[in-house]
Order: sequence, then C-alpha cells, then structure tokens
Amino acid sequence: MMSIEEFVSRDFDGIALKPTEIDLNQVSVGKVETVVVDYEGREHVPDSTLLERFAGETTVRVTTPIRADGFDPFGDNRITEQLPQSVDRVIVAGNPAYLTDDERRRAIGPRLGAAREDAPTAWVGTEGVERLALAAGGTQFELLAPTTAREVRALRAAGLEGSIAVYAPVVATDDEQILLNTLGEYVARRGSVAAALEDAHPENPPRTTATDGVAT
Repeated sequence: MMSIEEFVSRDFDGIALKPTEIDLNQVSVGKVETVVVDYEGREHVPDSTLLERFAGETTVRVTTPIRADGFDPFGDNRITEQLPQSVDRVIVAGNPAYLTDDERRRAIGPRLGAAREDAPTAWVGTEGVERLALAAGGTQFELLAPTTAREVRALRAAGLEGSIAVYAPVVATDDEQILLNTLGEYVARRGSVAAALEDAHPENPPRTTATDGVAT
C-alpha cells in the first residue's frame, strides 16, 4: 500500500485516515497539509492525546456524525466535547452503515445548523444532504463522483464563493485481490458510488440521478 509520504509526493492536499485500517499510533503526519480522521464507530475514535499529537504536527479534522450518540448537539454530545481545542471538525450526517436504527431516524437539518454554530470553521460533508450542507455554509466536503467537476463549475457559476474540498478514495496497490476487496467494501457502504458504477455499465441505460439518499 502507498505510504503517507508517497501521497504527499503525488500532490495530494491532505489525507483521510481510517482508524480500523491503520494503526494511528504508528503514523507521523508532519509532512501532510491536512489530516482527516474518518469515523468508523465510537469505539474507534482516537483519544485526545493522539489527536493533540497530530495537531502539533499539522491541521487535523475529526469526522463527527451529528446523528450518532456522542456527537448529537441535541442529545449525547460527550465525544464532541472531549475533542481537543486544537482539532477542527468535519460535520457529517453520518453514514447509515455506522448508525443504529434510532440514530438514522434523527432529523439532520436542525442538528447540522446547531453543529455549525458550535464549530463555525468546520467542513460540512455533502453526500445525500447537498441542499442542507449549502444552507449550513462552510467548506463543502464533496465525495468525488463522475459529475463532481460539472457540479462544482455550476456552483461557481451560480455564485458560490466558499471553499470546496473533494474526498477522493484511493487504493494504491498492485494486488488485484486487495483492490477488489477494498472497492467491494467501499461500494457496499456508498450507495451513490454503486449507482454511478451501475450507470457506467454499457448494458445499463443511464439514470437521471445517481444518489443513494443517505448522508455521510
């Protein structure tokens, strides 16, 4: 797999780290412009000591799913409150793969607004909640898709002047089995990606939309 140094050498602006796939205690992030720590369940949120070490080396953002217990601005918010002040956030509605049935039913709009008030410099994840994310403001954190470039041009033409960051999943390996396994797990979590792949298949007619209606 590609090392963090190799990502930097290939001009990535930042890197997202998945706690279940990499030992964060063994990672040095000093050469990376921005680090995003992905959310993969409450039990995998790094402790404050580790996050403070990262923040001493570079800009760090932690993904905070506002419908999940521990991050809910209208309920249990204890994990958010425990984040070091040196760490910023990526506010997301939360991938249903990591939410309970109760959490999935929680309203997104008011929680997004409350979270943005609490963290005005946070990035805002847009997948499945594009209009709400735009209304909330802040840097829009987009998942790379076949339509991303066109949609960004349209937003600029419509007058959006704010920043846009793009999350581009990368599997850097020559091992075909690792590639297939990783992509399979990713597509299983991302309905919008599965829809885009289906539309790209030559035997399938294109659809008018390729969204899964879920928020991450």
